[in-house]
Amino acid sequence: MLESVGPLIGSPWIYAAVAVSVLLDVFLPVLPSGVLVITAATAAAAGSATGAVPREVPDILALTLSAATASVLGDMVAYRLAWRGGERLDRAIARSRRLTSAQERLGAALARGGGALVVIARFAPAGRSVVSLGAGAAHRRVREFLPWSMLAGLAWAAYSVALGYFGGQWLGATWLATGVSFLALFAAGAGAAFLVRRPTRPEPSSPPTAL
Repeated sequence: MLESVGPLIGSPWIYAAVAVSVLLDVFLPVLPSGVLVITAATAAAAGSATGAVPREVPDILALTLSAATASVLGDMVAYRLAWRGGERLDRAIARSRRLTSAQERLGAALARGGGALVVIARFAPAGRSVVSLGAGAAHRRVREFLPWSMLAGLAWAAYSVALGYFGGQWLGATWLATGVSFLALFAAGAGAAFLVRRPTRPEPSSPPTAL
């Protein structure tokens, strides 16, 4: 497999390629950043199995950190752009039921001091884009959004790298291992999308006090 994925996997440029892909897919969710991370991690598993020279295969820790860092940077770029978007972006969000709903849910979650929605949305297709833009357009404070974005980026990167690495260890460094790992990532995304879209239960109102 190391030969079939090309020279990029065996060079330091793989970290830059992963970082650029992850950073940009907040704006272009069709970019296969998850596939690239899984493929690189599978190649790392192949290198450890064959005893390849460490510099010839990606380093797992460096791969995870580059993907996680790029994820947070992409989130913050989208957040800042939405913050400064002005009336034109506000009108675009108002026309999108998905963005409006996400903005309301995210605002309520952050106001309660919990941002699990940010972490869950990171795994959903386009969920990262919706949440980052919604947080910026709603003018949520950086200290409310950034820690959860960091946790989301690290969780997604670690999960993706683990899928590729352990898939390669268990199934061998083949395209089958990469395919199975990608299916597992897709399943996690489908589950996350279900949780993000699930309507929240209205909080019970307190009974009126007797006079």
